[in-house]
Amino acid sequence: MKEVFEFLKKANVYYLATIEGDQPRVRPFGTVNIFEDKLYIQTGKVKPVSKQLMENPKAEICAFMDGQWLRVSGKLVEDDREEAKKSMLDAYPNLRSMYDEKDGNTQVFYFSEGKAAFSSFTAPERVVEF
Repeated sequence: MKEVFEFLKKANVYYLATIEGDQPRVRPFGTVNIFEDKLYIQTGKVKPVSKQLMENPKAEICAFMDGQWLRVSGKLVEDDREEAKKSMLDAYPNLRSMYDEKDGNTQVFYFSEGKAAFSSFTAPERVVEF
């Protein structure tokens, strides 16, 4: 999982895909953190992505860097503890102008049943489960 985290962190931007009804929705994200040996992302409860994940927690993220891409799939599980939110916001202090672990809006999710596939055009796909 650390390799997955490092790839996403270095890529700086990844794309999160969710489902809204029968329509896929994709948007850029940049937050990723490891807390208590789990891979976390962050959003705000007021955003459509929050509602989509609460209705259907299956999601996938994709990032591309240096001729290699990474796809991470699984279920995103909300962790409503202040400690988890604080860990994320401490890792991204620039978000503190918009979010706070006690604001009722900050939301963090961790991957459950995570599966990461590292791919490129020059090497066989490599899969990591976490």
